[in-house]
Amino acid sequence: MTPALQITNLCKAFGRIAVTQDVSITVQAGERRLIIGPNGAGKTTLFNQIAGEIACDSGSIRLFGEDVTRVPVRRRAHLGVSRTYQVITLFARDTLLHNVVLGMLGVDRRRFRPLRPLADEADLHAQALAVLRTVGLQHRAQVPAGELSYGEQRRAEIAVAMAQRPRLLLLDEPLAGLSQDERSIVRDLIAAIPRETTIVMIEHDMDVALAFAEQISVLHYGQLIVEGDRETVVAHPRTREVYLGA
Repeated sequence: MTPALQITNLCKAFGRIAVTQDVSITVQAGERRLIIGPNGAGKTTLFNQIAGEIACDSGSIRLFGEDVTRVPVRRRAHLGVSRTYQVITLFARDTLLHNVVLGMLGVDRRRFRPLRPLADEADLHAQALAVLRTVGLQHRAQVPAGELSYGEQRRAEIAVAMAQRPRLLLLDEPLAGLSQDERSIVRDLIAAIPRETTIVMIEHDMDVALAFAEQISVLHYGQLIVEGDRETVVAHPRTREVYLGA
């Protein structure tokens, strides 16, 4: 079976600081992969390279068998890559519904028809409302995104990402800053995402993250130091040394 994501010897440096160093990771279709490591390990930079937001210095990235190493970010979205961010990126003054519609429009040919009012695209709005229903926010559709609670904004970001019907979803600390109750809600939302979508997640909440993960990759100073299933990675002395503090 063709992997959803295949990273080979990926390297990126900013000046003399190496952020990813010969990182090789293969994620199978439908897999739930967890990326962990201490702050500054290069996790978000790795996501930025996968999504095409940062060019790698060397190495290669393949998505569903296609080499996308030099493919721009906008084309990777059309190949099925979607993501969330550590820092919430919603349009605060626009309604939640409009944010989701804009996300959908990014991979829809109707974006090339700028003279047609977006309000006339009834089917897009209906689809966006259906997506909001999956994250329990349909009743907040007409609220400006900036007026949502922090927990609601986290759910909204997942809705925007899922509205693009991704084949590969990158979740960058989706539980960060959430209360215990909000974490439970977001955890259940992620667990309910169909297997047609492969998920790679960065997360520091180890209880939730380990319950989610089937395979785990541990980064440290930009290097992949441990990889395997939950039991293997948690028990590995290098994991305990650099991340778990044992």
